Formats: sequence, C-alpha cells, structure tokens
Amino acid sequence: MILVGGATGTIGRVVARRLAAEHPVRLLTRDPGRITVTAPGTEVVRGDYADESSLRRALRGVRAAFLVTVPSAEGDDARFLAAAGAAGVERVVKLSAAAVEDPAARDGITRRQRENERILRSSGCEWTILRPRSFMSNTLSWRTSIQEAGIVRALYGTSANACVDPRDVAETAVHALTGPGHAHRTYTLTGPTAITAVEQTATLARVLELPLRCEELDFDAARDALSRRYPAPIVQALLDSAARQRDGAKARVCDTVREITGRAPRSYEEWAADHRSAFTRSASADLRPAR
Repeated sequence: MILVGGATGTIGRVVARRLAAEHPVRLLTRDPGRITVTAPGTEVVRGDYADESSLRRALRGVRAAFLVTVPSAEGDDARFLAAAGAAGVERVVKLSAAAVEDPAARDGITRRQRENERILRSSGCEWTILRPRSFMSNTLSWRTSIQEAGIVRALYGTSANACVDPRDVAETAVHALTGPGHAHRTYTLTGPTAITAVEQTATLARVLELPLRCEELDFDAARDALSRRYPAPIVQALLDSAARQRDGAKARVCDTVREITGRAPRSYEEWAADHRSAFTRSASADLRPAR
C-alpha cells in the first residue's frame, strides 16, 4: 500500500492518479469530497497532519508514502514521520523546494523546509527528497488579467526561471516511490530551459491566439497583489524569491527529470498547449507557490 498525502493538490493528485493505475493506493485528505481518483484498489481516508490518531489510521499497512506539507505549518512533518516510523513505513518521498539549496534563501518558509528535510533524514525511514523549481502552473494566476485586459503582470519580468511542469515532478515522485535506486537521494527538478515572464507571455499569446503583453510591476504593486492572496510570511518569501530570481539564482537547468523518467522534461510551450482551456475558464486554479 502506498499513501499519498496532499492528494487534492497540484502534485499529489497527479501522483495519486498515476499510482492508482498499477498499485494499491491510500489517499489522505481533509476533504474526501475533492478526491477524483476512483480506480479499483484506491482507498480514501479523512485525516489531518495535526491529528495524530488520524495519521496512525492512515499509515496502517503502508510501505511507502508521499509527503506533502505546507512549510508554514509547524510540526506537520515531525508528526507524520513519527507516525510513519511507528507504523513501519519503509520509504518516504518528500516534496520540498529548490530554494532549500540556495544559501541566499533565508526567508522563514525556506528555513522551515530545510528543517523539515533534516527531520526526514534523521527519521530512520528510507527517504527521497524532491526539490522542484517553480511550477509552470503558477502562471495560471495570470488568467484573470489575460481575460480582462490581455496583460500579464509580473515582478522582474525579464528574469529567468527554469520552471518545471508539475506532471514531471509527479512522474519523478512515482518512480521514487515504486522503483529501486532512489534511497537517500535528493533530486532538483527543472524544466528544459530557463524562461522569463516576457517569454512566457509570448508563448501564451501564440497558444491562446491572443494579443498579449507583459507589464512589469514595481515592487510595491507586486507586494500589494500578493498580499491579497497570501499571508504575510508567504508574501515576504515570494518577494525574496523574486529578488533571487532577478539575480540569476533560478536559471540553472538540471537534467534530473530525463535521468529518472527516461524522457525529456516538458517545455513551457507544451504545458501551455495542454492547459489552454484553463486560461479561458473562470474557475479558480489549485496553485502552490513553489519557489
């Protein structure tokens, strides 16, 4: 049995769907009504990382687990890993963030991620850590301004980010959960090239067949826009992250996706073409501000 945490999130729901095609899977969620995976052999359990009794129930009989936590929630990783150790879970694959490996990233969110990685390494479980760069799907946050004004608004619009398709992160996670050779490994995951918001705007213009332009936000406008969506610690972390991107910290490309999955990582143009309809509907996106 493989447990998937964050089973309704950007990565977890793809991991769950791909695992369920070939393996018995248990999906841990606070809201079972949001689960869409219905393959035979799939179990859905209601639980919360803050509820230790629900973790014990969810982890009973589990041999491998995919761990996704919100870095701002203190103690979730420690509680989960304590329960996993007590249940005899052999392998844990954790979703972290590429910012962890950057010494210049000193915001509270990244410091918590580093601590959570340390807890995993000392847990006694066989572990694998995935450190993705920003998700291509984060650009769905531009949907409203594209629909209303044909504009993409971004801070430091000419700075490059080697963003990654969430599907590539999920496929890497599936390999790490089910295959050999991933014990005590840390994988940085990027797309095939580093791309700027200006270049992403041009790509979306081609894919959507719309006349789009990129408008660079000044710092105060960017902070105000983020503050309408996120609490203050995340706003500060994202602003610090943007500054590091401006300074070139996110442009490095890794070939890890190809090495693990056997195929090249998807480009931003491929992601945009596959999600074209998401930019034309008004429903809110399930976004995670990966850094």
